[in-house]
Amino acid sequence: MSSTPPLRLRPTLLSDLDFVISVENDPSNRPFLTPWDRTQHEGAVRFPDFRHFIVEAGPDGSRDGFVILQGCRSPNRSVELKRLVLQTKGQGLGRRCVRRLKQMAFCDLHAHRFWLGARLLNARALALYSSEGFVEEGRLRENVRISTDLADGYDTLVVMSLLDREYEARQALGLESAA
Repeated sequence: MSSTPPLRLRPTLLSDLDFVISVENDPSNRPFLTPWDRTQHEGAVRFPDFRHFIVEAGPDGSRDGFVILQGCRSPNRSVELKRLVLQTKGQGLGRRCVRRLKQMAFCDLHAHRFWLGARLLNARALALYSSEGFVEEGRLRENVRISTDLADGYDTLVVMSLLDREYEARQALGLESAA
C-alpha cells in the first residue's frame, strides 16, 4: 500500500488566483518563468482552449501549485504544457504531475503532440522532462530576458515534445506508471 497522498488536479477557481500569483512570484520560481498578471490567468481559467488546474497533493487537500495547458481544442491536436509551477520541490511531485498531464493530454484530449518550452537555466525541469520521454526539438537562443538583482541578460528556451506513438510505446514498456 502506498503512503503517497493522491494527486489531484482540480479546475482553478477565480478565488484561487491570489494563490496562483503568489506561487508564480515566489523567489524560487521567478528565474524560470515570466509571471502573468491576474487578467491573463482569468483568461486562461475562462477560455475553453486552456485548462488551468490547482495541484493538490497533500493529505489534507492543500494547494501545492498550479498547471496550465493550452491548445486543448487545437485542430492540430497539439497540446502545450504552458506552465507547471509547484511550491514543493525535490519530493517527486513534479514527476507525478507530468505523468498525470501526459495521461490527460493523450487519453483525454487525444493529443497527437504534447509539447513545452523550458528555460535552459531550469536544469531540474529539463532533466525531468527528458526522463519522462520528452525529446528536445530545438532551442530559441537567448529568447527570454532575465533581469534580477543578481543578473541582467538572456536565457535560451528549450522546446521539447512527446508524440502519441512515443507515449504509447512508453506505456507498452511499463514506463507510464500511475501518477
